[in-house]
Parts: sequence; structure tokens; C-alpha cells
Amino acid sequence: MTNTPKQTNVLNINAEFSHHNSLRRLIHCLFAEKLIDKKQFYWDFDYCGYIYQSITSSFKILFTDVDIYPTNTVLSYGNIYIIDKNNQKEIIQTIDDMLDILKEDLNIAFTPNNLNKLKNDIKNSVDNDINARNFRINWSHDISQQMSKYGFNDLTDWVVHKYSIRDAALFLDQWGSLEGHPYYPTWKSRPNMKAKDVMAYSPEFNATVNLTVAALRRDMAYIEALPHVANIHLWFLQQFPLTGQQWCDWLGQQGRDPQQWLPLPIHPWHLNHWVKEQAAELIQDEILLIDGPQLETKPTMSFRTMLPTDATNKAFVKLPIAVWMTSEMRSLQAKSIHMGPRISQLIDTILKQEKNFHGKLESLREDLGIHYRHAIEQDDSAGRFLSVVFRCTNSYERSDNLLPITVATLFTALPNQQKPIFTELIEKSGLTPREWFRSYTKVILEPVISMYLIYGIALEAHQQNTQVLFTSEGIPEKCLIRDYGDGRAFLPLLHQQGYQLQAYSWPGILPTVFEEDIEPVRSFLIDACFVSHLHELAVHITRFYRLTNHQLWRELKNITQYIFESVKPRIDEGFWRQEYEIFMNSPWQTRSLLTMHIQRYINYRIQHGLTNPFLLFQ
Repeated sequence: MTNTPKQTNVLNINAEFSHHNSLRRLIHCLFAEKLIDKKQFYWDFDYCGYIYQSITSSFKILFTDVDIYPTNTVLSYGNIYIIDKNNQKEIIQTIDDMLDILKEDLNIAFTPNNLNKLKNDIKNSVDNDINARNFRINWSHDISQQMSKYGFNDLTDWVVHKYSIRDAALFLDQWGSLEGHPYYPTWKSRPNMKAKDVMAYSPEFNATVNLTVAALRRDMAYIEALPHVANIHLWFLQQFPLTGQQWCDWLGQQGRDPQQWLPLPIHPWHLNHWVKEQAAELIQDEILLIDGPQLETKPTMSFRTMLPTDATNKAFVKLPIAVWMTSEMRSLQAKSIHMGPRISQLIDTILKQEKNFHGKLESLREDLGIHYRHAIEQDDSAGRFLSVVFRCTNSYERSDNLLPITVATLFTALPNQQKPIFTELIEKSGLTPREWFRSYTKVILEPVISMYLIYGIALEAHQQNTQVLFTSEGIPEKCLIRDYGDGRAFLPLLHQQGYQLQAYSWPGILPTVFEEDIEPVRSFLIDACFVSHLHELAVHITRFYRLTNHQLWRELKNITQYIFESVKPRIDEGFWRQEYEIFMNSPWQTRSLLTMHIQRYINYRIQHGLTNPFLLFQ
């Protein structure tokens, strides 16, 4: 089937956008991580644009459309040109070209192999991004027709009309998976997956995925469960009534007692490309049975956390998949199995004590985690690709008509017009963009900062892990946090409040619970919530509405100050002063994503400091 000229033009536009997208991410990281000298970057009136003057050669790079935001980050939205010593101009269209031009200027040690790997991973991201945007052409058309058919102008109204709250949240989560992490230069990289598999299994392609519910011998497993999961098999039958019964029947037909086995859902790609080969001995020894019943699911934004399509099967299923995605192989380590339910239980207890921080915070707790662990060898690391976490969906069973929207979805274009979804919510609310942002920021920061200052817990409130619950008028009311396996905590503050948390420790596994220094907890919060979430929302709203005077960062500072003052009576004065000074005046620490990738992730905790935007408003 051949494309019409109009379709071909759209496909070409998508390809051009994806290449610009990759360049924008690269430029952001190069300047933010100080991999090129920002002193060489200046406004040039003759070119009517920003110039980067090479320090190793005579060339210049011209940026035709650049915004510089209060964190001193550089975002390029227009064409980029190289200008040679003869003042001849040539457009830079690809990452390969940009890296080849800049490689002598880079302030980092690297090998040609490292740079080539970066190029290949970015190219893979671009290819996957192009395919996703091309798929979205027809998907958007279908949704637009449905909206028109039933008389809806607003996507959020149509979604609530068509779906239950649970399924509306799932649809919006998949819809918002298009953009990926805002800063990763390899935001869509899945290099060991064929394009057809990326399309078959990824949320941005509206995928539906059948999991195999395997069985793991109970004596060869570690289990971490919340107190209410006293009987795992009864709980599993309650959460997955049909599939759970099929699983029990399947084992019974083989003369096996289901009580001696544990349900272990496995992703089809992982089953075929890792389990059958790497776990062949376990299969042969009948420790792992892999021909169990199927469970139909849809992938959420994280790719490997699945929600069953049939709502009678309630729980989310988080899985390992032996695929390199974005920055790492997507295992599900024992740390996540152990800590997810433990932190979930702790947060549930705190939320009851704090009355959900004035009703602003809800939690999708992790009820049960299982990983393979040999009964004799007791090696936790062996189970990182044979594991599962089950996450509850209780917060989707609601009667208040609040709609959960994953934060990343807010930045995604509407199906019926080229405007981000946050514009629809702002316009429905009747508020100005500044008023709406103020309301939104209060909803996020009151529970997040309070939880940190009082209890020493950093909620990973970034774009993927946070859902905001909106009224039908587009007003943000509450936030919903998920995914606690990597959550960080500072034990001395917890102990002061009378709480305990058992830390997980294993050789080679980075800790997430700290006793000596709160800095890793704080930087985790600032990176996830302030930099990747609220700052990014301020950037997008500011650019779309052409707001002036950095007014949204002023709102962010005012609300942060207000929350600090509100919790001051409850915490040690010296600690309060220390944290206030850091949040208000010190650089915002965030992960050095490009540096880590160039260095092949020999260290996953490299950071750099961004200019604190609050310093603008002294």
C-alpha cells in the first residue's frame, strides 16, 4: 500500500521532528553537564542567534531558536548550523554530525567505541521515536473521530465517557508514553529489540501483551508481602479470579499441589529471549514451569509494568525484561522485591497518621514481591530476571470522579489538535496558566516536602511515577505516587518519628536507605520532583503561553517557602535551617545522564548542579 502525498509529508515531518528531538536532548545535556564550555556560548546580533565558538577549532555553531531557563539550561528548538572559517553555513541534521563536530571540545574522557555506542543508541531512539509518531497518525485519527461522533471537544471528557476510571488512567498512561524521559539522550533506546517487537510490546503503540503465568517452586523463592497478604494463593485468586483459578487447575491437572508453587508472570519477549535459554536448567529440573495460563495485559508507561485488560484481574504486574532500555538492563532486583512492599507499608501507615497530608496524597502500594532464590545457595542476584512485584489499584476504585493523569501525559499532544494536554486542563479550569500552575504545585509539593522533612522519605515524584487527580473542570486535587522499589529514606528522621524500616543490603547493589548523610535522599527528591517534573512543567507552560519574568519559578519558590514554614514547628530547628538553605540557595543536584552513558554506566550516581532558579527572586 502506497502513501498519499499528504501522508508522506506527515511521515517526513515526524522524521524531522525526531531528529530535532534528539539534538535538543543532546544540547541540553552537553551544557547542563558542562561537557562543553558555556563561556563559549553567546548571543550574536549579526546572526540573530546564539553562537557556540569551538575552543579547539575555528568553527562556530549557530542556534537559531534557543530558550535559556532559570536553571541556566539551554533548550534548542530551531535549526542548528555549523559555520566554517570562511563564514559558510551548513545545517546540522543528525546526532552523528553534531558529535563528530564537537568531539574534540568535549570535557570528558571517552573512547571511539564509547562515542559510537552513544551514536547507535541515539539512532535507535530516533528510529523508535519516528515509528511511534507515525503510528500515532492513525491512532489520533481514530480517537478524533470517536470524539467527534459523540460530541466531545475535550479528550479528558471523552476518556471519562468511554472508560472506567481505571481504564481511563491506563489509556492516558499509554497515550503519554510517546515522549519518554525529558532529558535522556537515549530516551527510546531498545537496541537488542527488533523494530517489530518494539511495536508489539510498547505502550506508545497501544500494545496488548499476553503474559504467561508460570509457576516457581515455593522452596526456591523469596517472598515479601504486606501483612494483609497472609495467604498468597487466596490473595492471588482475589486479585486474578479467572487466571488464578486457571493456574491452580493447570497445576492440579499435573498432579501438583498449587500450595507448593508460586505464580510468576513472565513477559513473552523475556520468556523467549532469556528464560528458555538462561533458566533452562531450572525448567529441566522442574523448579520453574513455563507452560501456564495466559493473562492479557497492556503495558503502562514503564514498558514492563502491566495492567490486565479485564478489570476483574485487578493488580498491576511489574516484571523484569532482559532488554537494555534507555540506560540499563531492565532487571527486577531483589532490592525492589524486598523494599517495595516495606516502603509501601510504611507510607500507608504515615498517610493514615497524616490524614494523607490534607488529602493531597494517595499511594499505589506494592502488596507482594517474589524472586527466585535457590534454597541452598541463597544468592539474591540470581533472581533478578525471575521476579515479580504486584501493585494494587485501589486508588482507581473511586466515586469522586477525579481522573488520574500521569504527569508525562500532560506534555503529550492532544489527538485532535497540536497542543499539549495541559492546555486543555488549564482552559477547562478557567484559571490563568500561573494560577493553574500554583494550584498544581501545591498539590505536589505539600506531601512531597512534608514527607521528606518530617520522615526523611523521598518520594520519586517524577513524570512517570506520579499521577495527578483532576476534577472534571481540570483542577488538580491530589497526587498519586507509585513504584517504591528504589525509594530512598533517611533512618534517623524515621526513628525520631517512631518508625522502623529494614534496609536491604547485597554486594554490588546501591543502597537506598541511609543513616549518615541525608544528601542522597535530598538529591533524589530534587532530581525527580523539582528538576524532572515541576521545572519541566514550568518550561512547557512558559513556552506555550509565552509567559514573562520567570513567573512560574517565582510561584514554585513561594510555595516551597510556604511548605517549609508550615512544617517548621514539627522538626529540629538546625535541620530545618540546613534544608531550607539548600533548597533555596544551593545548586539543584540532578543526574548526569549523558556523562553516565558515555562512560558506559560505570557509576550510576554521577550528578551535576543546576543553577538554583530561586536565586532570581532574592
